[in-house]
Amino acid sequence: MPLDVLDALPDGVVVAGPDGRVLVTNAAARRMLGITEDLTGMPLVAVLALSDHDGNGWVESNAPYAGLPNRTGVPEQSWLLPDGTEVLVAAKLHRAVRGGPIETVAVSLRSGRGRARLDRERSDLVATVAHELRSPLTGVRGFVHALLNRWDQLNDEQKKLMLTTVAADADRLSRLIAELLDVARIDTGRLQMHTRPCDVVVLCERVVASVQQATARQISLDAHEVPAVSADPDKVTQVVTNLVENAVRHGEGDVAVTVGLDRADPSYVAIEVADEGAGIPEELRQRVFTKFWTASSGGGSGLGLYIVNGLVRAHGGTVTIEDRTGGGACVTVTWPVHAR
Repeated sequence: MPLDVLDALPDGVVVAGPDGRVLVTNAAARRMLGITEDLTGMPLVAVLALSDHDGNGWVESNAPYAGLPNRTGVPEQSWLLPDGTEVLVAAKLHRAVRGGPIETVAVSLRSGRGRARLDRERSDLVATVAHELRSPLTGVRGFVHALLNRWDQLNDEQKKLMLTTVAADADRLSRLIAELLDVARIDTGRLQMHTRPCDVVVLCERVVASVQQATARQISLDAHEVPAVSADPDKVTQVVTNLVENAVRHGEGDVAVTVGLDRADPSYVAIEVADEGAGIPEELRQRVFTKFWTASSGGGSGLGLYIVNGLVRAHGGTVTIEDRTGGGACVTVTWPVHAR
């Protein structure tokens, strides 16, 4: 492979010959290892200045030129550069014939920041799920034990109140599980959609009526006559429900839902959800669509807007956040008009 092609790779590459001396390195490897001069002909053990937390070197620990004759590589491991930065190192051992001597050792060095970020996301996921599950489960367990132990001492109104609370907590658990499944499908590209022409005005009317029953805040709907959109109606309902519930939970005052043609592109239908709260600062408007982002108050799993963004973009639409005239936040989602 030409050297300029190797230099275009984002990961570091070091290739050594049968004598354990370096044949070629790319720019990323030299930058990671902090070496500026030509490394050709230098011993691999001198070039790969990598160590573990005990001070052991990569070459000495893995002995790429030794071991079983059917050995084909060194699995990815975490090592430290001279400046203490973590890198993920793997190697491929090439032989001219099976079981023969090693012809070349190709070592790759990849930044460990990506894995650290994934580790943090997994930790955030575990912490979020544990926190969100604990509260409803505590309520369910407490009321169920009370019903079992004191059934004869409770009147019908008390039993009904406890069972209603248990049902609400069970619904909350079901929603959290559904959110986690949606996040997994969005992340892996396995989101299933049953797209067909649907009337967003009717869907928004149902969402507004449903959410209005659970809050004292006024939710208004201003729906203009718009064409059908090409979307999965269940996903549209999920998106609008998330946006309206977020406006109720985190915003203030009345919540206004507006449906009309997108002013920038009439081939899309826009749904705006606005509140009268403090709004969302411009520097935070991209962060709100990341996983586990939550406002300072209001609670929640921090997955709602991440799912909104994923579902809307899967339909080919857009999500934007702006300031509402008079104060507050205005979130707009667009859906493509159905091509007749």
